[in-house]
Amino acid sequence: MSDSSPKPTAKKRKRINVRRPDVMALVQAEVEQHYRSSLVEKIRTNGGELTIGNTTIRLAQKFGFCYGVERAIDLAYATRKVFTTQRIFLIGEIIHNPEVNLQLREMGIVSLPWRQMGSDYDNLSEEDVVIVPAFGAPTTFMDKLAEIGCHVIDTTCGDVMKVWRRVRDYAKNEVTSIIHGKADHEETRATASRALGTEKNGHYLVILTLKDADYICNYISGNGSREEFIEKFGDNCSKGFDPDHHLIRVGVANQTTMLQSETEELQNRIRKAIIKRDGSSAHYHVFDTICGATQERQGALFQMLDSSDKKPMDILLVVGGYNSSNTTHLAEIGQENLPTFFIRNAKCMESLKTITHYDLKQKKEIHSTYTGMLLKDKPVVIGVTAGASCPNNLIESTIARALELRGISHEHLTNTD
Repeated sequence: MSDSSPKPTAKKRKRINVRRPDVMALVQAEVEQHYRSSLVEKIRTNGGELTIGNTTIRLAQKFGFCYGVERAIDLAYATRKVFTTQRIFLIGEIIHNPEVNLQLREMGIVSLPWRQMGSDYDNLSEEDVVIVPAFGAPTTFMDKLAEIGCHVIDTTCGDVMKVWRRVRDYAKNEVTSIIHGKADHEETRATASRALGTEKNGHYLVILTLKDADYICNYISGNGSREEFIEKFGDNCSKGFDPDHHLIRVGVANQTTMLQSETEELQNRIRKAIIKRDGSSAHYHVFDTICGATQERQGALFQMLDSSDKKPMDILLVVGGYNSSNTTHLAEIGQENLPTFFIRNAKCMESLKTITHYDLKQKKEIHSTYTGMLLKDKPVVIGVTAGASCPNNLIESTIARALELRGISHEHLTNTD
């Protein structure tokens, strides 16, 4: 029996422009005060290096805030200035950086749960303002906000929305989206919801590793058990997913902040499996959805590591939030080549010998006793890079702390030409 009762319709309300020139002038001044760094700019204009005595700081050519992150932060600050009296909420975190999110909380912006909707959302009213983060939000969240009639300020990154358009197109053409990403990441969840399509009849499968890709390729080649396949991927595939049917026509997309080389290899393996099965690639679709900023920061780090005309780096500091995907991949690249420490901020550098950092294998913060190149009596080249969600002021404080441990005072640093 069909349900003939009318479905709730979204409440339409007048769009409010928070990016007015007068507002953005105030926002720019405040953002610069919070996150700008004269030291970082000095090093950048000096070719990315600063040498004091026997200590050299080498900064990646591309690092820190990308355009999408800057836009999201600007919109959040502008929202607070335009909606001066209303309650303002944020779905999860604006970006993956604890200091930036703390700043928003201090501005009175309240974080809502992002993994699932609960009573927090039921208690919203049409007078409330809700900010959608740079990662976007699943369609169920957006439908809920529209039903309530809240003011919605959407800061979703343009590169993320390009992926959404692609997976919607896959669904429209009965192509299953294979999404390379972290299943519990905000962006991947938002993308998976779009992969269902406007009619909610599309399908998706989220995979993380090349081992996952090989498992799928093996199944595409006619091997494996359907039951084992469904059990293995579980909630990482759409409801009703049937590998015997939904792996016939596939399209690859990805979380925009994945490691580019791994995504390309994953795409290549799946393509070869389709060709081996069908004799052609007609049922295989792909679209490059790694964001430009992620590619640039990964490329800049590879360039730092391959600089044959310069003295090699002795240690690499990767600065950013531990839950930042693009920052994590920078740490992965670094640790394959030299001692690399993924740190949240300058406070993690406790002494010449002790560094608190995130261990990628253990997936937790650990304390390492490091007796290497930070010691004062040895010449050292310290490399520094940061993910797209890390502000310049945190990069500056990290550089200043590293130099301080080498016996170089902040006064000496500020007086250096």
